[in-house]
Amino acid sequence: MGEAELPGPETITTAAAQWPDVERLFGARGEPSRCWCRFFALTGRQWSESTPEQRKGQLRHKFDGGAPAPGVLAFRDGIPVGWCAVEPRGCYPRILRSKVFTAAGPEVAGDHGANDVWSVTCFVVAPGHRRQGVARALLDAAVGHALAHGATAVEGYPVDPGQRPKVGPADLYHGTLGLFRAAGFSVVSDAVPGRAVVRLTGRLTAASGSRAPRR
Repeated sequence: MGEAELPGPETITTAAAQWPDVERLFGARGEPSRCWCRFFALTGRQWSESTPEQRKGQLRHKFDGGAPAPGVLAFRDGIPVGWCAVEPRGCYPRILRSKVFTAAGPEVAGDHGANDVWSVTCFVVAPGHRRQGVARALLDAAVGHALAHGATAVEGYPVDPGQRPKVGPADLYHGTLGLFRAAGFSVVSDAVPGRAVVRLTGRLTAASGSRAPRR
């Protein structure tokens, strides 16, 4: 597991996700237990025709077959307190069809193969652990996970609260623009006001490598 230092004595550990911990974090109530992080992995029709139990099964299936885990987890005292979804961009058909992505133009959408670019699509942080560095640790771990499995670039699609001041906490599961900027991502498109496409390109440099989780 990697570690990300917090103010004070606490530390957060991060690791590639394992299914029992994801199931424990998402629980049986609340939006994560209804979505199971499948919103971007399904088309609109597939989403509307699926049930939460089916979505849970689809995410569970992602942990079978030897493929890289579809996300990373953050822990405190061995308890999962956060999740970040990260997979090759081609795994997310709703991202590929989204306005924030298509409005970016072919110079953004078409400059990498679907499996070369990995997308950070969703953050889940347990109540009581928010605004304490968990999302920052998750993003660092997600970058390290993607690059360790062959990504040449990592993308995100965050919200800019400065342009959308009325956005609520429930709408920040994409992550915030400030979170991604602090991790070294650059804006490659802001064609949709209040939403950006951000990217960290290339293998980790010495500078960005210092931010990636230690293994």
